[in-house]
Amino acid sequence: MDDIVKQAIAKWPNVPHCYGWLALDARGGWRMRDERAQALGLPGDRIVHATLLGFINRNYTHDDHGRWYFQNGPQRVYVHLEAAPYIARTDPAQGFVLHTGEPMSTVDAAWLTEAGHMVLRSADRIAFVDDRDIAQCMAHLSIDGAAVSDEMLLAWLANPAADSRSLCVTLANRKLAVQRIARDEIAAHFGFVQRPQPDNASADLSDR
Repeated sequence: MDDIVKQAIAKWPNVPHCYGWLALDARGGWRMRDERAQALGLPGDRIVHATLLGFINRNYTHDDHGRWYFQNGPQRVYVHLEAAPYIARTDPAQGFVLHTGEPMSTVDAAWLTEAGHMVLRSADRIAFVDDRDIAQCMAHLSIDGAAVSDEMLLAWLANPAADSRSLCVTLANRKLAVQRIARDEIAAHFGFVQRPQPDNASADLSDR
């Protein structure tokens, strides 16, 4: 967290939190959601200003309830998460890089949803893989030691009860068993809140 942000928190400790105005989409884009976007359930306008993006990324964290936020000076701006707290992209030099620009140095576990979206865990960070990079990840999948064709993967995804074959992914020379997870169960499974809401006025200030 930036020093100037820490100083602002100390100077103005009781600024009310903000909800609904900032979102992280499934491709790692930060989106500003004005009143119209919130009222109509729209994703909002993508933020493209490089300095602002860097500021958000450096001051992005979570509270004890699994609600992620951007600390904007003395104010917490809670984030609507379309997919997960982090979005990962493939990188030829580092393997995977998070939307914040940080490398995923080691991947500890992997999951696939029923639609073939990949979720990765690196230590305590949960990342949803950008769908534009899924094809590159699929090239590293195997079933019972054999390369996976599109047909084999579709059969594995479509028949969880009938297809008990072992699906694995090899990342950075490390072979991991791929687990199944439903898209709508990701947040509960990993303990984060996709749509943070204020509890009440007092609780909103008590978790600082």
